[in-house]
Amino acid sequence: MLDPQKAKAASRLLVSHWDHGTHLDAIPEELRPKTRTEGYAIQAHVMNRSAVPLFGWKIAATSLAGQRHINVDGPMAGRLLAEKAVAVGGTVSLATSKMRVAEIEFAFRFGRQIPPRPAPYEIAEVIDAVATLHPAIEIPDSRYDDFRAVGAPQLIADNACANLFVIGQPTQDEWRDVNLAEHPVTGLVSGKSRHDGTGAAVLGDPRIALTWIVNELSGLGIALQPGQVVITGTCVTPIRVEAGDEVIGDLGKFGRVSVRFV
Repeated sequence: MLDPQKAKAASRLLVSHWDHGTHLDAIPEELRPKTRTEGYAIQAHVMNRSAVPLFGWKIAATSLAGQRHINVDGPMAGRLLAEKAVAVGGTVSLATSKMRVAEIEFAFRFGRQIPPRPAPYEIAEVIDAVATLHPAIEIPDSRYDDFRAVGAPQLIADNACANLFVIGQPTQDEWRDVNLAEHPVTGLVSGKSRHDGTGAAVLGDPRIALTWIVNELSGLGIALQPGQVVITGTCVTPIRVEAGDEVIGDLGKFGRVSVRFV
């Protein structure tokens, strides 16, 4: 297991690049995680940069398109920092972005705690703990020069490519009895392109993805807390963006959300 002091040092290095908008080839060999567990140990220290409670969690690589985008073969959990939230209709600079993509997602806000336990949680238990459903846009990024080359442990250490995100208002429409796997999701870019998908893109169903992260965190001894939000992964192929674009994420009756890029 990676030495705790080395885990802190690796996190400080990644956070420094995040804060300064710079990039590195890879974590130095002596600090580099070799396993997913070591990657999560490094990631945990990202909260040392934040003066406010954790906003929530993201799931990276829940779709085949997302996995191809960062060259991994399965999902990863990352932390959403409150200071990285962008207001609906807000503006995001692409000046230091490596990925330059937007992702349209389902977001779930929890109404009560889900503590770690030995037995896996079932979908119904997880959904019962959810308070509200929201439309969301994620603007992920990486602190690596070539995020496709470093592998899952280093990507997890780098907070699973977490960066900025937009969470829309809670839907007023009943969603619990809706087949979210079949629900259409659309990304619109400044009226010039349209990107269609469904909830099935995220591990077959957003509820399956949500249950995956609950159990992933449970295995790490982490409880999901009331008020925390989970974004469950992109339902459309990651949308390439450039300065001047406005991206609208449309979840139909569950709401719309937007962001502008400069």
